[in-house]
Amino acid sequence: MLAEDTSPGPATVSRVLSVRAIRGGVGVFAALLLLLLTVTVGVSLGSAPIPVTTVWSIVASKLAPGSVEAFWSAGRESIVWDVRLPRVMLAGLVGAGLALTGAVLQSVTRNPLADPHLLGVSSGGALGAIVALLHTGMILGLLTVPLFAFGGALLATVLVAFVSRALGTSADRLVLAGVAVAFVLTSIGNLMIFLGDPRATHTVIFWMLGGLGLAQWPHLIYPALVLSVSLGWLVVRSREINALAMGDETAMTLGIPVRRFRLTLFVVTALLTGVMVAFSGAIGFVGLMVPHFVRLFAGSDNVRVIPFSAFFGALTLIMADLVARVIMAPEDMPIGVVTGIVGGIAFVAILTRRA
Repeated sequence: MLAEDTSPGPATVSRVLSVRAIRGGVGVFAALLLLLLTVTVGVSLGSAPIPVTTVWSIVASKLAPGSVEAFWSAGRESIVWDVRLPRVMLAGLVGAGLALTGAVLQSVTRNPLADPHLLGVSSGGALGAIVALLHTGMILGLLTVPLFAFGGALLATVLVAFVSRALGTSADRLVLAGVAVAFVLTSIGNLMIFLGDPRATHTVIFWMLGGLGLAQWPHLIYPALVLSVSLGWLVVRSREINALAMGDETAMTLGIPVRRFRLTLFVVTALLTGVMVAFSGAIGFVGLMVPHFVRLFAGSDNVRVIPFSAFFGALTLIMADLVARVIMAPEDMPIGVVTGIVGGIAFVAILTRRA
């Protein structure tokens, strides 16, 4: 008697794929709706609250001139379009970039405590920005600060890799190497501030504490372009990152050139961090917190972790910036203070969980 074939037929497979496609579409729609709601709240609230209808009427009039009859003052239009909206957009881009970097570094190093701030990458980026602002000037035009910040972040990445290789390749030693490099680069940055023009050093406080108050529309193209290209490339290579997270031997058996691929990932994360730091200053703990939160519901598969980390990183920093603007209104609290307090508590929680 022949065994009964219990494998699913084409119709069943088609229905399963259709259900998954519908769920995926609903999920994407819900994510976009949540992001839109967060952006709306971020633009509407502040030291001078503006009604949501006014906010979107102003945005609509800017995107499609003449589509909405103006019923708002010129002051409100300037607050929405020239101040808050570019600031919220920059917060989303920076949050996505830092969280994305943290997710990748945690997988590549196989260390749950890895993030761009802890591994010294943010400190390197801040050092590059400080050198550009206080010592070289805008020798390359508008791209001077982002390029110097990228160079500093890349330098920090190379130093961490070199020191960790000299000490050993364990995850704990890598984190210790990152902390040591961060201290050294931060000290050099402080020396650069000390040696710089005293009349100009107050501008560097922005880079040391983190802030989004200098956001402008023409500047957003750079973090947006770098984030889009990096996110797309990392999503495409997410399965290879999964293999690398399982160990070098596993990755090599799958035909992945481990050293070259890891080096490429370090360069991409350094580029992401350097550009984000160039426009926001050194904002810590976003790259540490968000990927851990994402893994609570998305698992460890980087196919999901990478895009979800970018999404929730954007939401997190938009809300953190809102808190920074509101809690001491009309003064802005440095956003690095907000993320540092929350991130420090999250860091202790992670250490407790590992103990």
